[in-house]
Amino acid sequence: MKREQTLAIGLLSLLLSACDDPASQQIGVISTSDAQQEQVTRDLAQDVIRALHLRWQEQTGVMTKSVEDFCAGLSSLKDARFGFSQAADAWSFLQPVLIGPLAEHNLAWRVQFWPDKKNLVGRQVEQLLKKNPAPDVATLEKSSVVIQGLSAAEYILFDPSIDLAERATQSRYCPLLQSIAQNQQNLAGSVLAQLDAKDGLLTAFAAFPNERYADPMEAISELMRVNVTALDSLKKKLGTPLGRLNKGNLQPMQAEFWRSDLGLASISATLSASLALWQGNTHLGLRDLLKGSEHEALIPRIDAAFADVKQDLGAGGLGNALKDEAGRAQLNKLYDSLNRLHRLHQQELVTALGIQLGFNASDGD
Repeated sequence: MKREQTLAIGLLSLLLSACDDPASQQIGVISTSDAQQEQVTRDLAQDVIRALHLRWQEQTGVMTKSVEDFCAGLSSLKDARFGFSQAADAWSFLQPVLIGPLAEHNLAWRVQFWPDKKNLVGRQVEQLLKKNPAPDVATLEKSSVVIQGLSAAEYILFDPSIDLAERATQSRYCPLLQSIAQNQQNLAGSVLAQLDAKDGLLTAFAAFPNERYADPMEAISELMRVNVTALDSLKKKLGTPLGRLNKGNLQPMQAEFWRSDLGLASISATLSASLALWQGNTHLGLRDLLKGSEHEALIPRIDAAFADVKQDLGAGGLGNALKDEAGRAQLNKLYDSLNRLHRLHQQELVTALGIQLGFNASDGD
């Protein structure tokens, strides 16, 4: 009888321990696999998702300061353009992790309007300035998303029809440019605060089950869907100006960030973020979920695919590369390596992880 009481007390202690563990949230002991999945979600949430949102918030601040200094005559147009490039780069890094507030509230359009096939950005910027020469942030927030974000700032800073070296031109465009930069900084700060909130995405990635996800693989599945879509988008961003998606017709003005010629830099940033999801930043990544499994042979193949894309990216801008045969040949090589990387994720990695992407998650060619 004493032995049975001891066993009962031991079992009760075990059950109570499991119930008290916020990482488990279930009766019983988590299997090693479940524990690893949960650790991966926690690591990716902090080391990648939050880190990239923080980077975005910081770089929109850099853009705001650079624009304010330029409009006050304290710095050069080159400095203002550099500030823009930093914010654009940080936004491109976010593409594989567009979950949480940016996705749930459809906020991405407020950051970037692309593709812009009919030059809506340029036309709406000019229309707004005719009606309101000095729109403030509050006015901008009530205006079309077309002119709230990076696309409108790029038009002002880089369009060849706008000579910001002229003081009169600066006076015309600076109020809107400053409001756009401040609007972006406010938006980035708000999104980061929502991520960090008690009921925010980061909390949902830390312990399961919760109101968002039943288990860690459900969270990983959503992240993978966004990541695969981002990789597919890279093919469109390169393939459209290159003519791969339109019967060989070059369309350089349909490239992302064509005015600033940051198209390849944007691809590089998005690729780096996708790589961080794969291998982890300072801790675990999706790669670790395959170790010791029957799918472990997929690891070096995806590693090699990332390395191939990085090598094929090279240096320089997309605009210049489109102008000559050698440049276009290199871009075609890059497109093919991007396609291989996308396919490995879309078909083989999701299968290995037991994920169903769904019909609309990615529709690559």
